Amino acid sequence: MPRGRYALHDPHDHTPLAEEHFQCAPGPSGWRYVSRLTTPSGDHRGSVDLTLDELGRPLRLELHAAGWQVRGAALDGVTWVRADPTGGHADEGNVRAHAFTGTSPAFLVATTRLLRLTPSAPATRLRLVAFTDPVLAPRTVDQSWALMGRETHTTDNGPLTVDEYQVTALDTGERHTVHIAGDVVLAAPGIELEDLESPPSSFA
Repeated sequence: MPRGRYALHDPHDHTPLAEEHFQCAPGPSGWRYVSRLTTPSGDHRGSVDLTLDELGRPLRLELHAAGWQVRGAALDGVTWVRADPTGGHADEGNVRAHAFTGTSPAFLVATTRLLRLTPSAPATRLRLVAFTDPVLAPRTVDQSWALMGRETHTTDNGPLTVDEYQVTALDTGERHTVHIAGDVVLAAPGIELEDLESPPSSFA
């Protein structure tokens, strides 16, 4: 069960945003990721709890940030309920999308589990619902993912396979690269893996 810490920063000006303390592991249903976020000064900032089924679809999502809460799952596309900090008002949403996304590295791993790309496969287009900081506002985004390469590195804990993905935002054409080993993001825009207590889990 990998445990560690990601540093999250603004991908444009590198302003520190948060630290995400996480643990994740494959399980009977598929894969689960839980984390708590703190501000650069150490204050509580939010949390992420994501469970995928064996096909990579979101069985359960719960996000907390700035007093806001989102609960969601794959249902007729994806469905969610977003509640305000007072708890007095909640909005339900539904979009014909494949999955959720957001600033947490969990969503990058989840997308790769859903797509299961191979290096020779063409780029795959998908629609996601992104929950944007700081109030978890939902926004529908279209992306294209391609697995550009796969390399195996020798480590003290055995071979480590690293996948390099190219992600394209279809509304702007902006492209970026994501490096993932098993269920851990090694590098991505706005994300740095700062600490990892145990090796990434490998998926069958």
